[in-house]
Amino acid sequence: MSVDRRTVWPYDERSEPGDFVYSRYAHPTGVEAERQIAALEGAPAGQALLFSSGSAAAAALVLALLEPGDTIALAAGAYFGTGVIFRELGRWGLRHVEFDQTGPPPDGVQLVWLEAPSNPLLTMPDLEAAAAHPARVVCDSTAATPIHLRPLEHGADFVLHSGTKYLAGHHDALVGAVVSKSADDHERLRLFRQRTGPSCAPDVAWLLLRGLKTLRVRVERQTATARILAERLAAHPKVETTRYAGIGGLISFDVADARAVETATRLIRNATSLGGTDSTMESRHRWEGDRIPRGLLRLSVGLEDPEELWADLDRALRQV
Repeated sequence: MSVDRRTVWPYDERSEPGDFVYSRYAHPTGVEAERQIAALEGAPAGQALLFSSGSAAAAALVLALLEPGDTIALAAGAYFGTGVIFRELGRWGLRHVEFDQTGPPPDGVQLVWLEAPSNPLLTMPDLEAAAAHPARVVCDSTAATPIHLRPLEHGADFVLHSGTKYLAGHHDALVGAVVSKSADDHERLRLFRQRTGPSCAPDVAWLLLRGLKTLRVRVERQTATARILAERLAAHPKVETTRYAGIGGLISFDVADARAVETATRLIRNATSLGGTDSTMESRHRWEGDRIPRGLLRLSVGLEDPEELWADLDRALRQV
């Protein structure tokens, strides 16, 4: 599909709007990407929305659904940026509490926010326990991807993706997505996006479409490699703790000196973010502080040869 960069479309001969009017509302490239993501998640046709980033998607979702005084139950150990957003929105009267997502959410909350798996502690949520809660359930499935998990099929009301990661997959597109189970919820969120403007640009939507073409082969390769590396890391004498959810390309492990290891690799890039074709690794303590172990390294496995990746890791670990 070619990129349609128009921002306006003419009315018809009767001066009536057509399918597209103004690109902040919708544009052809974005609508096609939304259609494909909804299909991947097993949602009704068209019930996905793109945003300018994963953070924009998260903020729009809670602002569209909740009222001042409402409380979000946030999975403990989930991506720290989600908690940062919720704390920022505290000035507008939104509250949040953390809970262990491997068990049921607390009572008295209006939204349950899960992450599958959590980043970087890699716990998996009890989706069935969350679905039994009266509040709506959001599952951030960025790291699992629809290749491994479709949360709507397990009772979630919304699936959120930082599409910047695995969906786009090449470290060159900043984009978020929300898939809704309910048509009413989808429409409420669509109107919020239209009115407030955190839309995804056509060129970015095209890059997302490019990434979706290879999503399955990339994620399956990353998962296969991650399983090999996680097993070897768990047995390595310089590794204290290894965490892997059994799916996807994300691993975290603890060492005595994270900075020494992350700066010693040659093939694995010492950089933030995850989900791309190139492997990246970083100490998360620099961003997240004492909410995670000081020696924790987050490794995002790319498409490189697994033996070459292991040789790079092993050499870095043995130098410490």
